[in-house]
Amino acid sequence: MAVSDGKPGILDRLAAGDTLIFDGATGTYLQNNGLEPGASPELMNADSPETVQGMAQHYFDAGSDIVLTNTFGGNKFMLKRYGAEERLYELNRAAAELARAAAPEGKFVSGSIGPTGEFIEPLGTATEDELYDTFAVMSKAFEDGGADAVMIETQLAIEEAAIAVRAAKDATKLVVMATMVFDKGPRGYFTMMGVTPEQAVEGLEEAGADIVGTNCGLSIDKMVEIATRMRAVTDKYLVVQSNAGMPVIRNGETCYLDTPEFMAEHYRKLADLPINILGGCCGTTADHIRALVQSVRA
Repeated sequence: MAVSDGKPGILDRLAAGDTLIFDGATGTYLQNNGLEPGASPELMNADSPETVQGMAQHYFDAGSDIVLTNTFGGNKFMLKRYGAEERLYELNRAAAELARAAAPEGKFVSGSIGPTGEFIEPLGTATEDELYDTFAVMSKAFEDGGADAVMIETQLAIEEAAIAVRAAKDATKLVVMATMVFDKGPRGYFTMMGVTPEQAVEGLEEAGADIVGTNCGLSIDKMVEIATRMRAVTDKYLVVQSNAGMPVIRNGETCYLDTPEFMAEHYRKLADLPINILGGCCGTTADHIRALVQSVRA
């Protein structure tokens, strides 16, 4: 069962004025701990459970209040690429159970739902019902595995994100969070599908998300700009998970160069806005999370 049974849940903590801390990068950790290039991270929930549970433990030890499940690509469309679409419920539930097993008393687990990579009819071949069904199964698997929340993250299109929010709300009693990823172009900040930060807040809240925000895509100084715009149009709870800068290739390796100290300074600005939940995305490590905790709790 979820830790919030009879104890303060995520929304209770936020209502009490607490700033909660998410974890750091999942992909970065798994690649450093045995995930082969091109392999499915989600299959590690069954094939390498000690690694996945170790990742959750690693971030809880660093001070995270909430850890994400290893299910970013756990939808049926992504799993199909590995011949694993029939294992949709099994792999998502296993991920939640592994994170829950590592969670100390009073800490939380959130199921991760990333984008499907599909376009909905008539732009593509996926139907709204197919998306809804895969998101509902994932969300129920998280709840059955002991999660407290669902995080619909790195979304590009309001339509897909809204379907995921509705599915999670209908299938479970979990807290539902949703974040979109923005790029900065000549005309400002937009998702790849043309959504502004303000439209993201409005659309995600309208769909029923309890907490909305942004993750990935940009360095933390840009995240402060987006978060400021989001805070200007809502008084509800916001979440930001920032990359450790933009990736650069060095000697054939992808590197993220923003130091924990540099990010900590900007996390402080985000906390002051206030952004209610702060965490790391690509390239962030336990060191970044420790610096974030110190900066925000100082």
